[in-house]
Amino acid sequence: PCYCCGYLLFCEHLRVCPQGNTCCTQEMEDTFGQQSKQDFENLVDETSHELRSTFVSRHKRFDEFFLELLENTERSLNEMFVRTYGKPYMQNSEVFENLFAELKRYYTGGNVNLEEMLNDFWSRLLERMFTLLNSQYVITEDYLECISKYTDQLKPFGDVPRKLKAQVTRAFIAARTFVQGLSVGREVAQRVSKVSSTPACMRALTKMLYCPFCQGMPAVKPCKNYCLNAMKGCLANQADLDPEWNQYIDAMLLVAQRLEGPFNIESVMEPIDVKISEAIMNMQDNSAQVSYRVFQGCGQPKPAGMTRSTRGVSDVFNARFRPYSPEERPTTAAGTSLDRLVVDIKEKLKLSKKFWSNLPEAMCVEDRVTAGNASDEECWNGHAKGRYFPEVQKDGLTNQVNNPEVVVDITRPDTFIRQQIMALRVMTNKLKNAYNGNDIYFQDSSDEGSGSGSGSGCTEVCPTDMDSAATEAPVVKADRSGPVGDSGPLHAPSVALPTMLALSALALHRQWR
Repeated sequence: PCYCCGYLLFCEHLRVCPQGNTCCTQEMEDTFGQQSKQDFENLVDETSHELRSTFVSRHKRFDEFFLELLENTERSLNEMFVRTYGKPYMQNSEVFENLFAELKRYYTGGNVNLEEMLNDFWSRLLERMFTLLNSQYVITEDYLECISKYTDQLKPFGDVPRKLKAQVTRAFIAARTFVQGLSVGREVAQRVSKVSSTPACMRALTKMLYCPFCQGMPAVKPCKNYCLNAMKGCLANQADLDPEWNQYIDAMLLVAQRLEGPFNIESVMEPIDVKISEAIMNMQDNSAQVSYRVFQGCGQPKPAGMTRSTRGVSDVFNARFRPYSPEERPTTAAGTSLDRLVVDIKEKLKLSKKFWSNLPEAMCVEDRVTAGNASDEECWNGHAKGRYFPEVQKDGLTNQVNNPEVVVDITRPDTFIRQQIMALRVMTNKLKNAYNGNDIYFQDSSDEGSGSGSGSGCTEVCPTDMDSAATEAPVVKADRSGPVGDSGPLHAPSVALPTMLALSALALHRQWR
């Protein structure tokens, strides 16, 4: 069969486009196959861009906010304690420096037991204060070890350590887990958006996007339901991500509620200097009673003798800590507040639900690919211009068994997508635990050499680059033989002329896309 296209006459047996009158050679069809693959990958990238940029930008904002909040709090405590307690504080400031260093190490993914670390902080503070308040005695390391055994019984700092431990632990668990959740969402979205077309998908896309050119109808776009079936077949594995993705989003929203409520790290950390100072004052007010009970349990220490200065030692903590006045409040971290950040991310998270199952619908819109709903009779149905009759398939791999446009092997789920599903499942479990104030063991990532590791220390959650390289389906590269089958001999008058026609058709295609 031959068809006159302008001044050329082609008689071709095409492998993808309908047989019969055609304006295309097999070489042109091969070129269209390669271009359809590129078009599909670009379309997925374009459609998922907003989702990916949301997770990238919000992870960065939250991470910067939490790190800056820690820095501001430590700086504020140091300035106020220097002004209030002077030299005794400066001589023992490493106790507080270690506290903030450990809090930061925990937040950035380190293997830190928060409760044990906070208990250790109060024990070290008790040892330092007891030594200062009893400087007329020689306090040895063994004696200090004895004192630490009585910390729970003595309660030298009142109820502050117990309350602060509960508040700090819950707030830091929620903050770290939430930022790691954003990191996992970012990685999954970026990885899944890098699609690889199967030969069957390439064939279907070529037929849908470029065969109208071969029929002499370059301005006719695909019917919407036709596009939906083609995209549902090509994105069958991506749609299977949706159930786990939706559960992950729900868990993120739950932890977000905690962050703006009882687990608000900002409301815990900003007044922490006031609370620690309150504990110090409790210790000072009860120093005589504390010392008496320690002496009863650990024995009377030896006097220091004349060589040890005892002048005014009992007065070293006499200065009362004054609360902040409003103008002295620390600068807001990262130029915002946690409440504002949470309100914003909750809105974005809600919009991202069902993203992967809705992806074909988002791609098959009038201004991108299809002719729209209003042109049922004026669209390309895969064979000619006219109505598309097959019903639209449901989402997911198993529902593509009868897909009329793409041959899908439903017995072979994509290994790479299954890895992303598992990553989301693990993260969802951690988020649910964080919602209840419980921590899950995180491997120390400080010696993995991966930069600062802020908040994003997703050691056992995020798929690694090596995993991705090993499991991601290879990109199918269309060669001169076309998407399917073996190439037959070319019957065109020359090689260059059909190629020029194909390029011209591609240019026209881009104009109406």
